[in-house]
Amino acid sequence: MSAAHATTVVPAGNRNAEQPPIPGASAKRTKKLNTTYEAKYQKIYTLLKTDRNLRSKIKSTAAAYNIDPVHIAGAIIGEHTYNVDAYDQLQTYYVKAISYVKQGVSFEYKGEAVGDFIKRPEFTKCSGLSDSYSLWVCRENIWDAQFRGKTVGGNSYPNNRFAAVFFQPFYAGQTFGLGQISPLTALQMSDMVNRISGLPKLNAENGAQVYKTIMDPDLSLAYMAATIKHSINSYKKYADFDISKNPGITATLYNTGGADARARALAGANAGKPNKQMPQENYYGWLVNSKMDDLKSLF
Repeated sequence: MSAAHATTVVPAGNRNAEQPPIPGASAKRTKKLNTTYEAKYQKIYTLLKTDRNLRSKIKSTAAAYNIDPVHIAGAIIGEHTYNVDAYDQLQTYYVKAISYVKQGVSFEYKGEAVGDFIKRPEFTKCSGLSDSYSLWVCRENIWDAQFRGKTVGGNSYPNNRFAAVFFQPFYAGQTFGLGQISPLTALQMSDMVNRISGLPKLNAENGAQVYKTIMDPDLSLAYMAATIKHSINSYKKYADFDISKNPGITATLYNTGGADARARALAGANAGKPNKQMPQENYYGWLVNSKMDDLKSLF
């Protein structure tokens, strides 16, 4: 890499002096639960602080993916402060993981299984891709371009994300487990997790396996780590930024998704400019950075 394109290390801490706005949906959800963000933060932080076994698993998983465990803890903190409420005990996640296997899960839309849907000719261009991430991102892009909000072959499709239409069979907006991982994200990260952690590859036609994986902390932590590692790799590859020292940025990307597209957009915005715009944390990442002393004390 030439000196002109040397990777810039994003320093620790927040770029924004004040927390960016929190989405209304998060505020509404928190109010409905009759709680506060601070109470939710304390609840998940207490779970992490008091469960030595969980901290040990986070630490060993982070080591396998060559990331600081604070990145994983930060993502867990953010998800349970803003998106869901934590269970009081880790055991509850294991119990629920088994329940999904027993009740059965299928990924479909109006009776058409996603395994059949992706065999349509529109998806032919993805067939040469073997990596799970590239393959599912390709399919997601084709959904957005050719099906989302359109009528194809007499069938109308919602103007909604691929993950929401085909991969949330219980109710819209649902993600699962300690890391609140969506089934589509798990499918994307399957190859990296198989390569690094040795876990079996996931199959979209086996929904129960996917749901058990994202609900079971012993399995889902690897998918969290893989998602974070992918974001770090993407920003280095596409935008020449090393975000590995800033858990608030990786937490932001964990929250928003789309690390590749965001890294490319940032690279485009910075092209030819002497003063590069740094990656920015959102409300979720801002909290993670502001709680860094708490999080570091866990490990």
